[in-house]
Order: sequence, then C-alpha cells, then structure tokens
Amino acid sequence: MTDPDQIRADIEVTRQNLSSDVNALTDKANPANAAKRQVGKAREAAFGVKDKVMGSAHNATSHASSAGSSVSDSVTGAPDAVTSRTRGNPLAAGLIALGAGLLVGSMLPASQKETEAAAAVKANASTLAQPVTEAAKGIAEDLKAPAQEALESVKSTATDAAATVKDEGQSSAQEVKGNAMDAKDAVQGARN
Repeated sequence: MTDPDQIRADIEVTRQNLSSDVNALTDKANPANAAKRQVGKAREAAFGVKDKVMGSAHNATSHASSAGSSVSDSVTGAPDAVTSRTRGNPLAAGLIALGAGLLVGSMLPASQKETEAAAAVKANASTLAQPVTEAAKGIAEDLKAPAQEALESVKSTATDAAATVKDEGQSSAQEVKGNAMDAKDAVQGARN
C-alpha cells in the first residue's frame, strides 16, 4: 500500500547510501591512504614524545622571552637551571647533552676519518635504500590482496542489495497494480 513514487525515492536513497559506503570502503582500503594514515600516526606519536620531553612550542616561547629579559642571569645560572629541569628525567638530560655535543662537534673541523666515513656512507646510500624500498613494495603487495577481497565483498553486497531492491520494487508494483484492479472492480460493482 505504498506509493510507487515513494518506492522510487526509497530505492534512490538506498542507491546513494550504498554508493557512499562503497566509496568510503574503497578509500579506506586504498594502500596509499593506509600508508598515509600510518605515517600520520607515527608522526603524532613522535611529536607527542617530543612535546613530553622537550615541552611544547608555547612553553619554549615563554621560556625564551623570560630568558631574553635577563641574559646575564641565564648564563650564570644555566648549569643550575639545566640540573633543576632535568632532575628525574634522564631522557631530557641525555637529549641536552646530545645537543651540546652536536653543537661543539659542528664547530670543530672534520677529521680525516670523519670525512672518509661520510664518503663511505654516501657511497653505500643506494645499497641501504634498497632494503627499505623492497620492504615498502612487500607491504604494498601484502595490502593488495585484502583490498581486492574487500572490493569484491562490497561489489557482491551491492549486487545483492540491488537485486533485493529490484525484487521488492517489482513486488510492491504488483501489489499496487492488484489494489488498483480491486479498486476498479469495486467502483464498477458500485455503479451496477
């Protein structure tokens, strides 16, 4: 007892919902998008750790502005400040020591052995990049089969849903046609 226009509207809504679901699943199963999500998660985790250890940019700005107002006090009290801020946090102390070491190391000229080591690293860069490239290709291959299976599953579900909607639409149309015939017979019977 539903209106054919209502049935058509319901069918169109179902098609749109199904299309949206298929598009969302295709987007989610796309290996490139999956890789982007993983990179984003890793980046967020790294920044979270950095902010916990080093403080956020906002904290650094406030510390820098207060330090700038009393440079001479900061220089004379630097060892005490470093000790008080790193107390109980060996990771922060290690990072500060590493930074100081890098600063001092960058001021000194490179030794012969350091120059040779840098040249060796540059020469071996292509061989070091090959395993990473192969691993990335392996991950892409591993994701290809599940993505294809998901696509086939969605395709099958969409086909089944379309067939069901079609059958229900035909059944409803037959019912409407039967009701119309009954109404027509009732009107003719009332006239007689």
